This record gives sequence, C-alpha cells and structure tokens, in this order.
Amino acid sequence: MEVILKEDVAKLGTRGDVVKVAEGYGRNFLLPRKLAIEATKGNKNVIEQMKAATVRRSAKEKAQAEELSKQFEGLSVSFTRKSGEQDQLFGSVTSGDIADALEKKGFNIDRRKVQLHEPLKALGEFAVPIKLHKDVTTHLKVVIEKEAGE
Repeated sequence: MEVILKEDVAKLGTRGDVVKVAEGYGRNFLLPRKLAIEATKGNKNVIEQMKAATVRRSAKEKAQAEELSKQFEGLSVSFTRKSGEQDQLFGSVTSGDIADALEKKGFNIDRRKVQLHEPLKALGEFAVPIKLHKDVTTHLKVVIEKEAGE
C-alpha cells in the first residue's frame, strides 16, 4: 500500500514523502491517526502544492529569523541575584527569566527557543544560544551580578 505522509513518522519518512507500507500498518495505524493519506493521483497533486507552500513559508521564516538575529548583535541582558561566598547563586537564572528579560526589551521570544541546557547558577558572563529557526541560531550575552548590600 502506498501512502503520503502528512507528518514526520520516525523510521518511515518525513512529511510529504510517498512511502510503501504494509496494508495493516497503513489501514490500522497511519490512516486512523491522520499521519498519512492514501497515495492517489489527486492526493499527490495536493501534496506537491503543500510542499511548495511549505518551502515558501520556510524561506520567509528563515529570512525573518536572520533579520532578528542581526538585532541581537551587541544585545545583553543583566540580572542581579543574591549569591553565597563562592559566587554561587541562591536560586538560578532560567530560560524563562531570559525570555522575560528579552520581552521587556521588546523581543517576543518563546522560552523554549532559549537553548539553556541547565539553569545558570553562578555569577559572571555567559553566551546563551537562542534558536530562532532550524537553520538560524544567535548568541545572547547574559550577565549575572551580585546583589548590592551583600
């Protein structure tokens, strides 16, 4: 049975691919979950149009992401936190904190785009990667300072 994938399916293919699968797998798994449609001539034409629209949309999103990454050059965000004797923070700076600070500066960035593997727990300067698009990643300078009066 030939099907056209509507979504990426692990170990099978990506969206828009025409793949040959077993009858049972197609009928009982892919089609009911709306992961694929049957590969008829009409459906193949629709998928070609969807692929072209996706390519155009992706190119437009990438251009917007590159423009936004240029605005991030030279930009930094600062945080003041209480810290212990060896410059260890009481608490941490998370991706949500960084996203909130960027929002206050006028950038609407989702916290999931801030590629912080673990929260920052020390004083200093850090270069935090921000993934704006699958092909565009920029770095943001994050400065954590000791709170005054310690």
